[in-house]
This record gives sequence, structure tokens and C-alpha cells, in this order.
Amino acid sequence: MMFANYPKARRFLRKIGMGKEDVYFWKQMGKAVLCTYTLLGAAWLWNETSPLGWWTLKPRPKEEKEMSHLYERRNFPYPGDKEAIEEFIKSGGTLGTTIGPKGFVESNMDSDNMQKQLQNKKFEQEAHKLWFRMRNEVIQELQEKGFDVE
Repeated sequence: MMFANYPKARRFLRKIGMGKEDVYFWKQMGKAVLCTYTLLGAAWLWNETSPLGWWTLKPRPKEEKEMSHLYERRNFPYPGDKEAIEEFIKSGGTLGTTIGPKGFVESNMDSDNMQKQLQNKKFEQEAHKLWFRMRNEVIQELQEKGFDVE
């Protein structure tokens, strides 16, 4: 029954590009799909175990790298296992987990906000350096002119 329409099916498949002469093309397409899915699977696995995070094309600032140990992924115990829960609480519980460094949810802290805060901090440090440099130059000039400045 199924083979009764075989010539029609073969004609249809040939029209959409799946004839005998197209075997090499479909073989190459199969290899390409296999390689693509292999790469996506490796990227997915890397995402789960990556020290870099996912899509971190921007370099992370030094301060953020130093604090990254506070946000490492932690395995939580199963709620029904009382011994594991007690041990988890004794070892620090949720302190320093993905929620936040002290156990509270940081709703206003995303990467852009963190970046802006770090830039503001750096700007303040540079402003202080410049201020002290200018102040020291003025003091030095006044001392050269003979004024007693402390």
C-alpha cells in the first residue's frame, strides 16, 4: 500500500532537492548540524561550569573579580533531609550565596549599576589625587616665596 505511491513520492522528493544526486549535499548538511549542536552543547555545558559567566564579553573590573567568590553557585540540601539542612546551616547557610553576600536580595544591583558605582568610585579617587597634587603645588609655591604654611 505504501509503495503504491513510491514514484510520486520520489518525484516529490526530487523536486524539493532530496534525490540520489543530492546525497553528498545532505551528508554535508548533516555534518554541519551535528557540529553546530555539538558546539551549542559545549557552550551550554561551559555556561553551567564557567568561571567567566555567560556572555561576559566586557572584562570584569578587578573589584568585581575579587568579590566573585561571594556569589559562587552553592548546592542547597533537599528540604526533607534534616541532617543535611543542619549541616548546611552550621556551614554558613545562605550567607555568601547567589542571593547576596549577607543573605539579602540585591534588587537594585545589576552589572551596569555595579559598573557605574565602580566608575564613580574611581572618579572620586582621581579627583582626590588631583586635589592633593594641586594643594601640594600651592603649598610648595608659597613656601618658595617665604610664607610659613603647614
